[in-house]
Order: sequence, then C-alpha cells, then structure tokens
Amino acid sequence: MNIVYLPHTADIRMGIQGSDLMELFQAGAIGMGNILKEGICEKKARGPIKYKIEIKAVDPTCLLIDFLSEILSTSYVEKAVFCKVKFLKLTHETAIAEIQGVQVEEFDEEIKAVTYHEADVHRTDNGHWETMVIFDI
Repeated sequence: MNIVYLPHTADIRMGIQGSDLMELFQAGAIGMGNILKEGICEKKARGPIKYKIEIKAVDPTCLLIDFLSEILSTSYVEKAVFCKVKFLKLTHETAIAEIQGVQVEEFDEEIKAVTYHEADVHRTDNGHWETMVIFDI
C-alpha cells in the first residue's frame, strides 16, 4: 500500500496504490482520514463507531470516489474519522463494507468534496492498482 500527497492549488492531491482493489480502497480511506486529522490512522484508530456502507457504481473509479464521499459524509455527521475498513463484498461495481472509527473534537482540515477530477482507477504494468484522488478543501 502506498499513499503520496502531492501539491495542488486550493486542493489536496493524493496518489494511492494497492496490490488489489481492496488495498487501494483502504489506502483511500486511510489517506483521507489522515487529512481530516493528521496522523490519526497511523495510530491504528479503530474506535467504537461502526457503520455499514453499500455503494454501487458503473466502474471502479466512480465506485472509489462514491465510497470515499460516503465515508466523508459519515465523518461530518458523526464528527469522527474512519480508518478501519472491512469489506464484506468488493467488485468493480459494488462495495459493501463496515467502517470503524473514532470521534474527534475537531478536524485539522475540512474537505468539502472528493472529486472525480484526475481519478482513474487502473491496473499498472506490475499488476498493482492505482489512481489519483483530489480533495476540494
């Protein structure tokens, strides 16, 4: 799993990579969690807050963006950061997962939206999955 934050005007640009789709989606959730509250996911934050998320989309790119958007919405409703993702089902068009997180007093960074701009979930020549995710801040 690899997460890289790259400079981007008025946004946060994050490159993620995983050995499979599951690892890619987990990297996206962890990366976003660490933007909301710096370093929280490195602390293995698995708190008591749990939600089940079900997303359907036309392709893996839309699925990832919609998945991260749903986690982001839940973060703001619950004032929590979700770092742990357990997939019950993950295909190229469907994600059913349990997310687990911890409440926080405040966020370090507010993310307005997870954008589709530059997002392109694809398999690399070495068999890994990767994409760019841009967060509107």
